[in-house]
Amino acid sequence: MGLLIRDDRQMKALTGLSQAQFDHLLPVFSNMYQATQQQTYAQGVASGTRRRKPGGGSKGKLPTMAEKLQFVLYYYKTYPTFDGLATQFEMARSKANENLHKLSPILYDTLVHLELMPYREFATPEDLKAAVQGVDRLLIDATERAYHRSTDDAKQREHYSGKKNSIP
Repeated sequence: MGLLIRDDRQMKALTGLSQAQFDHLLPVFSNMYQATQQQTYAQGVASGTRRRKPGGGSKGKLPTMAEKLQFVLYYYKTYPTFDGLATQFEMARSKANENLHKLSPILYDTLVHLELMPYREFATPEDLKAAVQGVDRLLIDATERAYHRSTDDAKQREHYSGKKNSIP
């Protein structure tokens, strides 16, 4: 059955996207899903494990592409437990898990294809400069991590910052 979404406000609350953004994402998501299904079918035929033609078998609890996209977006917006997700979409907990792990990579590929994924890593300083070109202000969210000091005196001196411990 999926989510019953009445208006744009509710769409944003449940998926994190406006209806227009969802409608923009849906055809690309659908194409990525079809390509994945085709590849899976071809692998099944090649290995001899395929038993049905494409489209055969039961349709499941997420029969439309819109419901599949709503399902994965709802999960990433609200992060419910699999019990909660399964209840919301009227399916077994194991199927909620299975559907999420099947649809998440497709959503990721869709966002990469549309160039909507943020950069996570940069190989060189030049890559970072190219990514932030034209940006007025850059905020970096970082967490300081404890460094485990070596017990070897020479290695300790090599990594010593010159900073003394401050005692209040």
